[in-house]
Parts: sequence; structure tokens; C-alpha cells
Amino acid sequence: MSVGQTKDAGWQIGVSKTIGRSAEDVWDFITSAEGVAIWLGEGVTVQPEPGVGYETADGIRGETRSFREMDRIRLTWQPAGWSHATTLQLAVRASGPEKAMLRIHQERLADAAERERQRRHWQGVLAELITALA
Repeated sequence: MSVGQTKDAGWQIGVSKTIGRSAEDVWDFITSAEGVAIWLGEGVTVQPEPGVGYETADGIRGETRSFREMDRIRLTWQPAGWSHATTLQLAVRASGPEKAMLRIHQERLADAAERERQRRHWQGVLAELITALA
């Protein structure tokens, strides 16, 4: 298998960064309207109940799969024009006093080229989130 390819989840990508903020601060931000606007889209609300759908102004749609307070959000994620849905997860972990790791993981990508596009996309999103948290 190639880098980024798994037997169970197909092609996947993960980006993460340790941030000089508490896990609670990071969680509160990524679940706020301002934070969700950065990683998912303006005017979108992530509902904690599994099965609740969303659609962004850019045509990305999906639904909540799981929402574990102060831990992780798991959604399906499918842009307009894609024939398949992927799974997107944002997770927050405390990594010391006033430090937290924020991880973005996406799986079920179509191929290596899509994986690379999404890797660049999520690196940019992570950078925006970190800047907003600073």
C-alpha cells in the first residue's frame, strides 16, 4: 500500500498542531460560530446529535456521526460534484498545562491526488484556526 492508504479507510490524511492554549479554549473555539466558519463554512452549525445534516454556502454537505464534548467531532463531508462522501474528524487533546493538540483527520478519500489536495486544504485550515486562536 502507498503512503496514506489503509485497508479499512482507504486514502486518508491527518494534520495536527500543538497550540499554546488549553484544550477547553481550543474546543470552545472550534465549536463556536467563528471557529466552525473557518473549518466548515460560514453560517453552518454543527449539531451534537448523530444524523443531523448540514450544508455550507459552498455546497459541502454531510451529517454529524458523533460529537463527544471536549474530545472530537466526526462528520461526513462531501463537496458538490464529488460522487462520494468522506469522513472528517476534528479532535482536541490536552498535552500539558495551557497546551492542546488539535488534529484534523479525513478518510475515505478517492485516490492519492485527492489525498494531496485535501492535505493542502486542511493544512491551510489548521493554520487559520491557529491564527484565530492566537
